[in-house]
Amino acid sequence: MSKNNFIGKWYISEMEMWDKDYIDAELEGYILFNTDGSGEFQFGYVYGFMNYKYTTKNNEDIVEFIWEGNDECNLASGRGYVKIVNSSVVGSVIIDNGDCSTFIAIR
Repeated sequence: MSKNNFIGKWYISEMEMWDKDYIDAELEGYILFNTDGSGEFQFGYVYGFMNYKYTTKNNEDIVEFIWEGNDECNLASGRGYVKIVNSSVVGSVIIDNGDCSTFIAIR
């Protein structure tokens, strides 16, 4: 497995389900990967703390994560994944019993 290039803060530039105004409703939407396998994200009114696993599948470095947090002040949880494509992270975030959206984030 190669060096974990996901570490750090990535800013969400687009999402399949929501426009940029929603993504940045409270602050600039982001996803953050810490060195210890934890992280967080926020877009619109969705905020989550996550635990992630860095791994390689089909010769691609990916991060798979589970998260807990809130969606418009209601408890929420889910899962997701990201991979690096060119200089962006591309992935999906799933809200259990709710929405699912792909997204692109940049440094």
